[in-house]
Amino acid sequence: MAFPQTRMRRLRASSSLRGLVRETELRAGHLVLPLFVSEDGPPRDPIASLPGVERLSISALLDEAHEVAALGVAAVMLFGVPAAKDPEGSGAWDEEGVIQTAVRALKRALPDLLVVTDVCLCEYTDHGHCGVLREDGAVDNDASVELLCRVAVSHARAGADLIAPSDMMDGRVGAIRSALDEEGFADTPILAYSAKFASAFYGPFRDAAGSAPSFGDRRGYQMDPANGREAVREALLDVAEGADMVMVKPALAYGDLIRAVKRSSRLPVAAYNVSGEYAMVKAAAAAGYLDERAAVLEILTSLRRAGADVIVTYHAKDAAQWLAQQS
Repeated sequence: MAFPQTRMRRLRASSSLRGLVRETELRAGHLVLPLFVSEDGPPRDPIASLPGVERLSISALLDEAHEVAALGVAAVMLFGVPAAKDPEGSGAWDEEGVIQTAVRALKRALPDLLVVTDVCLCEYTDHGHCGVLREDGAVDNDASVELLCRVAVSHARAGADLIAPSDMMDGRVGAIRSALDEEGFADTPILAYSAKFASAFYGPFRDAAGSAPSFGDRRGYQMDPANGREAVREALLDVAEGADMVMVKPALAYGDLIRAVKRSSRLPVAAYNVSGEYAMVKAAAAAGYLDERAAVLEILTSLRRAGADVIVTYHAKDAAQWLAQQS
């Protein structure tokens, strides 16, 4: 039997040829590193369920940010761990709150480093839900949106480069856009967590931020993992309300939706490679089941291939170092 004229292996014969025809690029400038900023506690407080990740004081945050900038990582995304919580989550919009203080310190020290701030109430409410509660215990969407607007404006006033609402309340992108514009922040962009699913992969994050719900769950406002068309609809609603970028979260099991949202929204798309996804790789690598470096770079490349313009990942520093070694 004659061999075919077309031999796909011809362009796989050497690393130089493979590099020449590689379809998908992954570089440090595509990555965003999430960081937990603590209002009290030690300068660096290791998180058991997230090996290699720590809650940071402001001074430790600045040290970390200098490393991030030197590695060429695109941005940091900040999550606050406040000293006190209340039913409304009022610490989230306190002008002297942990995130507001952290943003000001970062922009003074590293004015060119992009700072993204997560806008939600779950880290600040004593019940752990992403909004304020009605008397029946359900989250009050519209009342929560009013408070989220306060949070977003306080972050912009502190100097945040990008505002990222993650609460999944209906209408919050339009309301935040209006609030930012009215307060003189018309040029501050919004990265909307548009398709955020009620996922099993968030456990380590909730340990890190102390944000697990004290009752019930978040299925009433986060998305059903079985729904794909709804994810696209959510993204398009956020686009219509003024989002500048949209996000799919989690990432690893949602490549189909990263692709669908990218095609439909025509906006830059972020994928959040979440805490549980990170912890799985770390645990498997620690047990010797896989090569951590190879697995991480393969995962991140797959997210870029699916259509992610930006990847939020706890692997960002390691990945940036590995990519630098390849170049």
